[in-house]
Amino acid sequence: MPKQKDLKRLVRSRMQKTGESYTTARVHLTRTKKAPAKTAAEFETLAGIKDATILAKSGKAWAEWVRILDAIDGANLPHRDIASFVHDEHGVDGWWSQSVTVGYERIKGLREIGQRRSGAYEASKSKTLPVRAAVAFDAFVNARTRKKWLADVAFTVRKATPSKSVRITWPDGTDVTVWITPKGEKCSVAVQHTKLVSRAAQASYKVYWAEKLAALVELLGD
Repeated sequence: MPKQKDLKRLVRSRMQKTGESYTTARVHLTRTKKAPAKTAAEFETLAGIKDATILAKSGKAWAEWVRILDAIDGANLPHRDIASFVHDEHGVDGWWSQSVTVGYERIKGLREIGQRRSGAYEASKSKTLPVRAAVAFDAFVNARTRKKWLADVAFTVRKATPSKSVRITWPDGTDVTVWITPKGEKCSVAVQHTKLVSRAAQASYKVYWAEKLAALVELLGD
């Protein structure tokens, strides 16, 4: 903003040109300009998810989600409250309500890609499986089946919603959530491993889950 003397000079100059009162001219000159609206490409770069993908999966593009969540002061709400709003008020399924929430938080600068708002990191991996959702669910909760593809770790299942999700406590205290989405005779499985303490742990678990999901596809495809 200009210094007071310069501002008065600019105000008087504008008054002469426009015929406005001193107050009106001053308001125009001191009004904060809004930042230019982001493009779809800018939104998807920040969110880490393509605009077309979020539109197809949630029914709205990033620009609309930002408008909707800004209207409820989303940037100042806890992650869980945003995700619940997206799910309950807009009917977006569990995994994609989380994706909308995370993308919005990234757009608002509340977290980086691969990082949670707490500062911890997370690793996500997804895979389409050649079986129905119930079979994929069983592969995570049935110890005998799990031993065939995930035998190297003994974890605790905290909560399991049949054919939809599994919440797991990993031996090191980190959390794993598995989201299962039906696709007719197939299904999509998305694993989200959270509370990781470093980028190195994040990178390691990305590789780990890529390998394990590939092993699961091989097992269920037999």
